[in-house]
Amino acid sequence: MSVSQAPSTLQRIFDYASRADPYPLYAELRKTPVDRQEDGTYAVSTYREIYALLHNPHISSDPVNLAHPGPVAAERIKHPAFINLDPPQHDRLRRIAMRHFGPPHNPSLVTGLQPKLTDIVTGLLDRIGDREQIDVVEDFAYPFPVTVICHLLGVPREDEPQFHTWVEAIVALLDFNPETGPPERLQEGLRAREEIREYLSGLAEKRRDRQAGDDLLSKLVNEDGPDGRMTHEQVVSTANLLLIAGHETTVNLITNGVLTLLRHPDVLARLRRDPAMIVRTVEELLRYEPPVQLIPWRAAYGDATVAGVTIPAGSQVTLVLAAGNRDPARFRDPDRFDPDRPDNQHFGFGSGVHLCFGAPLARLEAQIALNAFFHRIPDARLLADPPPYRQSAVLRGPRHLAVGRG
Repeated sequence: MSVSQAPSTLQRIFDYASRADPYPLYAELRKTPVDRQEDGTYAVSTYREIYALLHNPHISSDPVNLAHPGPVAAERIKHPAFINLDPPQHDRLRRIAMRHFGPPHNPSLVTGLQPKLTDIVTGLLDRIGDREQIDVVEDFAYPFPVTVICHLLGVPREDEPQFHTWVEAIVALLDFNPETGPPERLQEGLRAREEIREYLSGLAEKRRDRQAGDDLLSKLVNEDGPDGRMTHEQVVSTANLLLIAGHETTVNLITNGVLTLLRHPDVLARLRRDPAMIVRTVEELLRYEPPVQLIPWRAAYGDATVAGVTIPAGSQVTLVLAAGNRDPARFRDPDRFDPDRPDNQHFGFGSGVHLCFGAPLARLEAQIALNAFFHRIPDARLLADPPPYRQSAVLRGPRHLAVGRG
């Protein structure tokens, strides 16, 4: 009679039962910095080793280099965004997108958005008014960055209910395991990928051969620069990436920020007295409760040695960023929420060539949102702790966050 094997630490991290507090499991995982799994994949969980692999040219973001790509990876191979490509292809497409998105090519874009961001937040808080109970996600943290990315990209805000359903199904694929996950979840996600691509393709086609507007989609379609012009397929893949990444992670950052500050009233009291403290508070949030907890889809396209372990070519590598962010070998008292922490070089936006280029905007959105929320609702209190969490272990954050007053 065969004895069923106990789940590995990484498997327990992916288990929804651990979603509210995965940090003890991250500590357990760090005992083996480079941990080979039963399926031949590798989990890397300590700061120094994660940093090394994020900067290692033998570690690829292109799933074509996986020895055994699954159905989700196969879809990325078929329609790659530049986040799923390696240099030099990645670098060229990223530069084209960056020319129209922010620094260094357009350094005033993000800072120039501050009045509009403030207006959007003010409008959302006005709509909340004096209500006794608030769902921070539905009423505030979700509509804010969605409105911003729709404005920047040129996606009609009234189409949000349509693409919200698609994005939910796509995010559910980020940590999908074809051996254990329900087949209908895979099919829903793949169908959503195709439908959102068709939607964005139609929007892009309507902007072709017209005078470029102020929105990013128009500029990607029409403008030529030193790196040339994107193909239609590349425009659609880039728009898809920006639409999803441009709001999903920020929703988690803002929601985790409200939750964490309400759990740390001493820090919140200081922030209310000194709103300028919000800059380093958001940086500590990015370390302490990062919106992207792990990256499960890196591939070794050549043998890579880290911490004395050789990861063979073709192996899938999971970089557990949130575990590295709490590595006591890198951060003193890492489980303590401390906005005064010096040298806070976290993995909240990754590192290396794939460092999140939306980071300046996400930082500003979180800073404005959190300061405004606690200024307008000074007596906020948690009604459920822990709150219900979203399914994904990759983009970890509350699905709802009920807050009352008084």
